[in-house]
Amino acid sequence: MAPSPDNQPSRFRRLLGAVGRVAALPVRGAGYLVRSGQAHQHFFLPVLNGALGDQLAARHDPRAIQLSFRRAGRDVPVAELALSEPRQKTVVFIHGLMGDELIWQTGFQDGPGSRRYGPRLAEDARVRTLYLRYNTGLHLSENGRALHALLSELVATYPEAIGELVLIGHSMGGLIIRSAGHYASRSYELGIMSYELANVPDSTTHNSKLTTHNSSWLPHLRSVFMLGTPNDGSWLEQNSHFTERLLNRINVFPTRFLSRALNKRSNGIKDLRQAILVDEDWQDAHATDLLPPRTEVPPLPGVAYHVLLGSWLRTTLPTAVREYFGDGLVGTGSARGSVFGAEAKLPSGTTVRSAVFAQQHHGGLLNHPEVYQYLKLHL
Repeated sequence: MAPSPDNQPSRFRRLLGAVGRVAALPVRGAGYLVRSGQAHQHFFLPVLNGALGDQLAARHDPRAIQLSFRRAGRDVPVAELALSEPRQKTVVFIHGLMGDELIWQTGFQDGPGSRRYGPRLAEDARVRTLYLRYNTGLHLSENGRALHALLSELVATYPEAIGELVLIGHSMGGLIIRSAGHYASRSYELGIMSYELANVPDSTTHNSKLTTHNSSWLPHLRSVFMLGTPNDGSWLEQNSHFTERLLNRINVFPTRFLSRALNKRSNGIKDLRQAILVDEDWQDAHATDLLPPRTEVPPLPGVAYHVLLGSWLRTTLPTAVREYFGDGLVGTGSARGSVFGAEAKLPSGTTVRSAVFAQQHHGGLLNHPEVYQYLKLHL
């Protein structure tokens, strides 16, 4: 039986309802923006530091972020971490460009009551989780050296509490881990040499206090997980650098202005072009060349590396296109990393595993059920 016309809203009422809904859209949209802004206000300083952090640090601006462990939204000195559980596996999370420690814990658009990798692993895998925040506008090597110093302090302060050490980095965070490993290796080797020389009979040229290898974090390091890390550089920054150089070469006022504006991006962003991990490379006179010097930083011996990458574009597109754009910000080849590709060249005891997550973009790697299961399985 057809519904009675009396039970149907009139065309006028339907039109009026539609107009009302359209009129309410700006209000609802403004409300969403306000809620989103409130939820993301913690990103203000990380974004500012990612863009201009080197300049803020150079003039000792209080807004410049200092590398530190974080709890409850504040910096926590190592001595105040109060780690007591003996020999517990410890997982340290290192965010990427313009990120902070909260990206490992929660997200504005996540479902009600949902938790990200940090809290879930702490509960499911019974591991200790620590979160780091740092100034992503600084050179990668500056942050790498600072991370090395922080982890050394952690192990020295809690020698009985730190068991196996696991480092998980997203994007730039993976490069900071590799740089820290490079400086730790240097320090570790120097410490052993100092120890040996200090214990030579009648040695008067070296002091045994120089021995630092006993507090090195390297013997504790078991695994490194790199999520969407541009191990061979970022195609986005490579294109930015090329555009800047091209505009400058044209050498008329508008192009010079645009070139100078582009050149204001932070040192941390510039280092992403070729994944510059050591001081000597960015200090080199040819550092801004199209093909600058780049020191190869090999994997650490005895460490299990896990290279996790996203493949964002549809599989119907050509393979070359999909691999170039990768997860939208990091190309597939760069994420895999040339230093991890040749198994015969890996140091003794080092292993490399990789996993590709289809239809997944750069940020999505931070909150993906399959990525979480991979982390949980291989911790």
